[in-house]
Amino acid sequence: MGATPLLLAIDAGTGSCRALLFDLDCRLISSALREWRHQEPDGVTGGRDFDVDANWAAIVWCIREATRRAGVDTADIRAVSSTSMREGVVLYDAAGREIWACPNVDGRAVDEAAELVRDGRAEQIFREGGDWVSMTTPARLLWLARHRPDLLERVAGIGMLSDWILCRLSGELVTEPSCGSSSGMFDLGARVWSRTTSKTSGFPFGNLPPVVDPGTVIGEVTAAVAEQTGLRAGTPVVVGGADTQLALLGAGIGESQYAVIGGTFWQNTVLLGEPLVDPEIRLRTLCHVIPGQWMLEGIGFYCGMGMRWFRDAFCEAEVARAAASGEDIDAYTFMEAAAAAVPPGSNGVLAILSGLMNARRWVQASPSFLQFDVDDPVGSGKAACIRALEEAAAYVVRGHRDIIRDVTGSIADDVIFTGGAAKGTLWPQIIADVLDAPVHVPLVKESSALGAAVCAGTGVGVFASLVEPRELLAGSERTLLPDREAAASYTENYRRWQAVYERMLSLSDDGLLNPLWRPPGV
Repeated sequence: MGATPLLLAIDAGTGSCRALLFDLDCRLISSALREWRHQEPDGVTGGRDFDVDANWAAIVWCIREATRRAGVDTADIRAVSSTSMREGVVLYDAAGREIWACPNVDGRAVDEAAELVRDGRAEQIFREGGDWVSMTTPARLLWLARHRPDLLERVAGIGMLSDWILCRLSGELVTEPSCGSSSGMFDLGARVWSRTTSKTSGFPFGNLPPVVDPGTVIGEVTAAVAEQTGLRAGTPVVVGGADTQLALLGAGIGESQYAVIGGTFWQNTVLLGEPLVDPEIRLRTLCHVIPGQWMLEGIGFYCGMGMRWFRDAFCEAEVARAAASGEDIDAYTFMEAAAAAVPPGSNGVLAILSGLMNARRWVQASPSFLQFDVDDPVGSGKAACIRALEEAAAYVVRGHRDIIRDVTGSIADDVIFTGGAAKGTLWPQIIADVLDAPVHVPLVKESSALGAAVCAGTGVGVFASLVEPRELLAGSERTLLPDREAAASYTENYRRWQAVYERMLSLSDDGLLNPLWRPPGV
């Protein structure tokens, strides 16, 4: 390829890690991905551990593979930055070694979150920090104080997972407002750590790392990491941010635009010019990567993971067909092709997975498929289930749009749909039909990583600021308009899905079924 200046983004998501190379015109040159899972530690109900060594090895593989596929000299990489899932946290000892880490889906701190709710501290944390205690750091720190005081006594530093990647690369530990605010320990308005929540959590305020803005150079790739990854020692390491907020940056999204980022979880978002907190404690508010902006968000729990589960459980033929194609085609392409032959409404089949976010009672019903027609195995079989999964995710998108409108007063009618799920052809059309609104798919679907690349470029002067390349990023690959007949049918189907979901949720409340997830503090 010759000496092409490049920017490297490292992305640690809930279900996978990736390394992606972009050129200075924000075009994706190469990428590599490894899926991962987070294990439940023995004797810790609901707990999930983040294995820093195994997961770093996966990231190292992705870096080497992405550069190999691109056929580039790593000396051409101008800078590297990171992005990650929110809420995942890493604790460090005085020597900077990781001593404990968990991903976003860790749910061990049930009793501690409940105590925060009962005595009113959870609502105080929410009013200042914008997030409930279900998946955030305060309850986890209290759990460690109760169950692992020996470990907590050794803690001298704390960071989020995107911070951890940068720390591994450079040896420097900082945080930034977008991922840092997902800890639940931030003062939203000031965009810094909260002394009040630090005290509530029993964590010394002096052990919290410095807060710097995305796009700040904090160090260089160390010699040891260079040997592991093949990167050039001395490559600038630049602060990135949280995956959702960087996806908004990478897609060129501005204030009041409704955007959906379709990954393992689906984030349904709008950017605001003030730290507006939902008075009914349904949605959450976090800092955006751009100073002076905040993000209001409703989460579709496991919308993407549900499709991955169905692929792994039932679509062996599609996986084999993709592997045999010899082309850059994945199994989801064949899955969607089959589902596209099924009419709107999936011939009556309903998928139950994620519900609408309600921070104080964010329980997900037991995952299910309902209403098969045993006289029509073709019409209500595998293809109908695939379409029903996509329709269920679209219903969650519609529900969160309505809540966001209720909180903000108004948002744009159009929807911007990005992330891995936007690579498909059927899913964006279903969203357009369910919402009865145009859906725009950006040119680059890997928007989170692209946002991290923009941070990297800003740090080394490729871009004058994070917002400079917005016009370059905001273009759409395609726009899908709603089909009026489908949109009319989906209005009734959406109402039916809402009612059925509540009935299914009551079965979990009664203990008859296990919920998909029951977070702490509900």
